[in-house]
Amino acid sequence: MSNPILEVKNITKSFSNNDESNIVLDNLSMQVNRGESLGLVGASGSGKSTLLHILGGLEKPNSGTVSIKGEIISKLNPDESSLFRSKEIGFVYQFHHLLPDLTAIENVALPALLSGKTEEEALHISNFLLKQVNLSEKEDNTPNELSGGERQRIAIARAMANEPSCLFMDEPTGNLDSKNVENFMDLLMEMVRTHKTVLIVATHDNNVSSRLDRLLSLE
Repeated sequence: MSNPILEVKNITKSFSNNDESNIVLDNLSMQVNRGESLGLVGASGSGKSTLLHILGGLEKPNSGTVSIKGEIISKLNPDESSLFRSKEIGFVYQFHHLLPDLTAIENVALPALLSGKTEEEALHISNFLLKQVNLSEKEDNTPNELSGGERQRIAIARAMANEPSCLFMDEPTGNLDSKNVENFMDLLMEMVRTHKTVLIVATHDNNVSSRLDRLLSLE
C-alpha cells in the first residue's frame, strides 16, 4: 500500500478579473510518494506556478486540501505555514535568488540557521551539501563569482539544508544551456535518490520532463 508524502484532494483555484471568474485549477487530486518525481507541464498560464504555490502553502485553494506528511497545510495560518515550510519544503526557482553578499557556504547554511541550528551545525550541513553538489572548492565564492549552472547547484544545496520532505522547482533550468541542463538534472536526480525527497518540477523543458517519474499535464 502506498504511503504518500504529498496528497492533494479536490483543489480548485480561481481568480476574479473584471467580475469574471477564471478557473485555473478545477477539482485536482493527486498523490506523490517518497522519492518520487513529478513534472507539471502545460502552456504558460495553465496553472503550473499557481499549483506549486498552493502545494507550498504560499497560496490557498478556494476549496480542497493539500497535505504533506499528514499535515493539512492549506488550513494553517500564515505563521504556522511559514514554520512548516521552513522544515518540510525546499524551493528552487528559475532565478537562483542567492543573497549576493553571502558566500556559497553562507547561502547554503542560512536556512539551517533560521530554523534554529547553531552556526557550527549549519556550517557542517552546508559543507556536506556543497560536497554533494560538487562545489566544495567554491564555498568562499559569492554568487557573482559563480557560473549560472553553479548558482543553480548552490540553490539546490540551499533548498536541501533542512532535509525537506518535498522539493519544489519552478522552471529551474530556464537560464541554463543544454549541457548545463543535463548536468543539473544528473545532480538533481541523484540528490532525490539519496535523500528520498518528493520532487515536483514545473517545466517547459523536455530535457527535464523526460527524466522525471511521471507527468501531470495542466490545460
